[in-house]
Amino acid sequence: MAALLFLVVAGALFTHAYGWIIERRYPPTGQFIEVDGCRLHYRDVRPEGEPRGTIVLLHGASSNLVESMLGLGSHLAQSYRVIAFDRPGHGWSERKGGLRGADPAYQAALIASALRKLDVRNAVIVGHSWSGTIVPHFALNHQDVAGAILVLAGITTPWPGGYIGWYRRFIASWAGWLLMRSLALPVTLVLRPWMKRKTFAPQPPPPGIVRRGFIPLAFRPRAYEANMQDFAVMYDAVSRQSDRYHEISMPVVVVAGDRDEIVWTDLHSRAFVHAVPGAKLILMPSIGHMPQYADGKRVLAAIEELAERIANPECLSRTSS
Repeated sequence: MAALLFLVVAGALFTHAYGWIIERRYPPTGQFIEVDGCRLHYRDVRPEGEPRGTIVLLHGASSNLVESMLGLGSHLAQSYRVIAFDRPGHGWSERKGGLRGADPAYQAALIASALRKLDVRNAVIVGHSWSGTIVPHFALNHQDVAGAILVLAGITTPWPGGYIGWYRRFIASWAGWLLMRSLALPVTLVLRPWMKRKTFAPQPPPPGIVRRGFIPLAFRPRAYEANMQDFAVMYDAVSRQSDRYHEISMPVVVVAGDRDEIVWTDLHSRAFVHAVPGAKLILMPSIGHMPQYADGKRVLAAIEELAERIANPECLSRTSS
């Protein structure tokens, strides 16, 4: 017991110190907007001339808006208004409500409210990885701000054996709270090189991606907890929302690699395309979970094509027919 107590105390001190250092090394890079009592951190970047449309970027797990801008936003902002968010609880955005605040429908509602305050209409909403659970809600519930959605290697569909009620209960317990503020971070830092390789496999990670993408922000206690809460609600959320996918009527594109070891393409991307009327699948051979780095030109082309479709109603009607 004494040894365990020592490990917990040492881990807690290390976690606190690490978070303090990280917050000073990776400060906010955008602006803040308050929605439903939560401050959301976002970047709003426009081209020099008139933008050809608006594109909203939502990052995946263990990430933030800096990585979104690095992978896609900086290129798109040459022609489009690009708005990238730190999802609630991640990066520099706040989260309230515990597991309720992790629910994809609630996250979508917060971000949609922020977009209304920013006077956004008819945007292309792009969601990578975990944000694949979020973007369908824009097509189902927030058509006033969204004109199309693009799911990039996203989680969309319940999977066999995916129910993890024990994990959800643990994350909401005092033991889970303590673990995420003591021993979880040191273990995660040991595993981080392996996690990075697996995330980008079979391609190698881009040089300096952790530092340039502000990824260490995900390892502060509150962001770590938000990440674990996201995973705790994920299965129940996609189980509920997948029954409504047939209601989606706006343009939908899904981009995925056929060698994704993080989000199974056959289960999520193919199933989502099958469920959504008129959805288009772009399958990228020999590419894993990060298509925006493995073949960025093709991903950017897919986003831009979708943006042009909704900006040109005649083009959209011809495509639909």
